Amino acid sequence: MGDRDVQDVQPATSPAPRACGRIAVLIPCYNEAAAIRPVVEGFRKALPEAGIFVYDNNSTDGTADIARAAGATVRRETFQGKGNVVRRMFADIEADTYVMVDGDNTYDAPSVIALLEAYVEHGVDMVNGARVTEYEAAYRPGHRFGNWMLTTLVAQIFGQQFKDMLSGYRVFSRRFVKSFPALSRGFEIETELTVHALELRMATIEVETPYYARPEGSVSKLSTLQDGRRILMAIGKLVKEERPLQFFSAVFAVLAVTSMILIIPIIQTYMETGLVPRFPTAILATGIMLLAFLSLSSGFVLDTVTRGRQEMKRMRYLSEPGPGTLASEN
Repeated sequence: MGDRDVQDVQPATSPAPRACGRIAVLIPCYNEAAAIRPVVEGFRKALPEAGIFVYDNNSTDGTADIARAAGATVRRETFQGKGNVVRRMFADIEADTYVMVDGDNTYDAPSVIALLEAYVEHGVDMVNGARVTEYEAAYRPGHRFGNWMLTTLVAQIFGQQFKDMLSGYRVFSRRFVKSFPALSRGFEIETELTVHALELRMATIEVETPYYARPEGSVSKLSTLQDGRRILMAIGKLVKEERPLQFFSAVFAVLAVTSMILIIPIIQTYMETGLVPRFPTAILATGIMLLAFLSLSSGFVLDTVTRGRQEMKRMRYLSEPGPGTLASEN
C-alpha cells in the first residue's frame, strides 16, 4: 500500500497551496517504521514547498531514522501520548497553514490538495478530513460505532459541525494553532481540537477523504474500549470546563430529585401524625438539598469565569492573521 500512495501522488498544480503561505505538515509518530516512509514521501510530492515535520514519541523501531532518510525534519517528544506531541508541535513550528496527519499511512496524501482548496475557498480555520473507506480492516465496527456515538454526543452539547470528530487528518490556520491550549495527553486530543473550534465559533468545514487499512507490519495503537472511555471522560471534563452552568445544573437536578425522594415520605408522615420518625433520613435529605444548591451556585460562578477565559482565548485567536488575509495577499 505504501508504494501505491507514493506513486499516485502528483505534485501540486492547484493555486491553493500558494495561497496558504508557509505550509507545515505535522506528523505525530510512535513505532511507525512500517508506514512512515510513504507518508513522508507522499506529502513531499503533493506539497513540494511544505516543511515536513515528524515528531517521534519514544519509538523503539527506528521510525525516526526512516523518516529522516525519507526527507523529513525529525524531532522528539519524550512525554508519551499524542496529545503531548500535538502540544509540542503547535508550540514549536512557525507557519501560516498547518496540515496534521497521522503517521500510519491510512490517510490519503493527494487529498491534501482538496483540503487546502476548501481551506482557501471558504476562508476557514479548520478543515476536517472525514474518513470514507470500503476496507473493513481500516475502520473496525467498534471504532465506527464509538466514533458515531462520541461525535453525536459532542454535537448535542457543543454544536453540530462534524461527522467524523476523531479524524487525524486536518488543516489548521495559524490563529487556530496558536490559540489552542492543548490540555489532553492522549488520543482524546481530537475531541479537544473539535471543541476548541466549536467553543470559539470558528469557521470550519469537513471534506471527505479516502481512508485505508494499515500497511503490513504496522500495528494500531488504538484500543476501542480504553480509548473510548478516555475520550468519554475527556468530553465530561470539557463539559465541566466549557459548559459549567449546564454541568452543575445537571448535578443540582440529580441531587435535588434524590433529596425530594427521601423527604417526601417523611413530610407525609409528619402531616398525618405530627412526628418525624426517621430523623437521620430527614437530616440526610436536608444535607443533599444544600449540596444541590451549592452545586447550582458553583455553576453560576464558574460560568462567569469560563466566559472570561473564552474571551482571552478569543483575543489570542484574533491576534493572529486569518486564512482570508493570506489568500488576499497572494
